Amino acid sequence: MGDIDTVVARIQQGNGRPAEGVCPIRDVLDQLGDKWSMLLIFLLAAGAQRFGELRRKLPDISQRMLTQTLRDLTRNGLVTRTVHPTRPPSVEYALTPQGFTLLDALGPLLRWAEDHHDYVRSSRRRFDAEA
Repeated sequence: MGDIDTVVARIQQGNGRPAEGVCPIRDVLDQLGDKWSMLLIFLLAAGAQRFGELRRKLPDISQRMLTQTLRDLTRNGLVTRTVHPTRPPSVEYALTPQGFTLLDALGPLLRWAEDHHDYVRSSRRRFDAEA
């Protein structure tokens, strides 16, 4: 809890961000907290995969959104994009070493989501019924 207490104290004091005004927590979590990034990170933990493979494993994601999310993860240094000189060209995505470091942090969040999913869904239903 000490780490959390330290972060909360810094946020409350207003010095949780560097001089340029970017809050590290928000800056990083804006990417990781979107709908698809964490799922892609977990899929890529199994090894490098081509665009089509990722698309098949996440059938609900549009091609445009998959492209954008992979581009953002690459821009943030969490994923590499390798173009192979084949006909047609094939592109492979893989986690960077920095991307792999996220797995230790995201693992507990994944387990929490799985353990509490039923509770969250029933809470939503109760809330929506009262609204």
